[in-house]
Amino acid sequence: MSRLEELIQRLCPDGVEYKKIGEITNIVRGKRLTKSRLLENGLYPVYHGSLSPLGYYHEANRDGDTVIIVNTGGIGGVGYSAMPFWCSDGCFCIEHCNFLLNKFVYYYLIGFQDYFISRIRTGGVPTIDRDTVAKIQIPVPPIEVQHEIVRILDSFTGLIAELTAELTARKKQYEYYRDELLNVEGRIKNVEWKKLGDIAIVTKLAGFEFTKYITYKEHGEIIALRGLNVKNGQLDLSDVKYIDGSDLTKLTRSKLCIGDMLFTYVGTVGQVALIEEDNKYYLAPNVALIRLLDKKAIFPKYLMYYFQTNAFKSTQIEKLLQSSSMQNIPMNKIRNFEIPVPPLAEQERIVAILDRFDKLCNDISQGLPAEIEARKKQYEYYRDKLLQFGIKNAE
Repeated sequence: MSRLEELIQRLCPDGVEYKKIGEITNIVRGKRLTKSRLLENGLYPVYHGSLSPLGYYHEANRDGDTVIIVNTGGIGGVGYSAMPFWCSDGCFCIEHCNFLLNKFVYYYLIGFQDYFISRIRTGGVPTIDRDTVAKIQIPVPPIEVQHEIVRILDSFTGLIAELTAELTARKKQYEYYRDELLNVEGRIKNVEWKKLGDIAIVTKLAGFEFTKYITYKEHGEIIALRGLNVKNGQLDLSDVKYIDGSDLTKLTRSKLCIGDMLFTYVGTVGQVALIEEDNKYYLAPNVALIRLLDKKAIFPKYLMYYFQTNAFKSTQIEKLLQSSSMQNIPMNKIRNFEIPVPPLAEQERIVAILDRFDKLCNDISQGLPAEIEARKKQYEYYRDKLLQFGIKNAE
């Protein structure tokens, strides 16, 4: 029998009472601070419409060990601050009470984030009302039981934080070695510098072409890749549009093949990803296609890794950015990117090393990312399980 099971059996074997949060404590809205009064650095973070500090201030209006609920902006976010802070009017705070540990309340209310979002009041600035929080029924087990539940869940979140910090350190190490390996000039013999337009087709799809022949659908097999699908050297398929049934014969140059590289040239400029499957993807507007003319002269993956280096971003992308309504780089400037092309054997060596690093840092099926994902699922499972109690005197 675990310590928690022993405590429950001894202190509340017949269940616990559930009470409305508003009956046992107060939900207090913060006090507005104008942006002109915020500091870039200060003792106390200011929370307004987000769980990330809007800025800092020289005073705090809430003590540490306090639960925060965002009521505007990032509505429904539930946070906890161990340290004093300034709560602005974009957040509610739950006052301390004798019946509940604040960290216990925090863990319980995390499960209500979707509920808060469903209760958004529109008409003017979207927000949630204080009563939305006040009416939530929360279990009130003995304080000893709450302490043990918080201890268990803290151990999960602490481990996730440690693993995440280690992953962050490894990613910085990976970026350092990537930039060093791809700093080939002067380190490797027989490096040729070539313009991208001389070694690859660089093209885009006009918006009117796409909308004339393509209809987006929510389900299917053929995916139209948009800018939001290209992130950190990979395809992000968490939000996709399908185009099955559209007249694809009219857009043959939009069809993507293995080895094609995508490059975002509008908005978030410079994100890249490689295509690794045939007959599955088509190019949507606002993403450029880079197709190497001779893959025996330069490996697509070498090119992709080079495009991710800090040197490439600072010396070529940032210098060529244009601003209109959104940042962008026109096709003719992309074709003028200068690419260092070392011998194939060196390209192959560089790619092999970076592939190993990349898997350790980014592959969700192995290494630290897989461990973090598993621990998150484990934490969510136990959080939901530990915070369920029988109702005392329930018929």
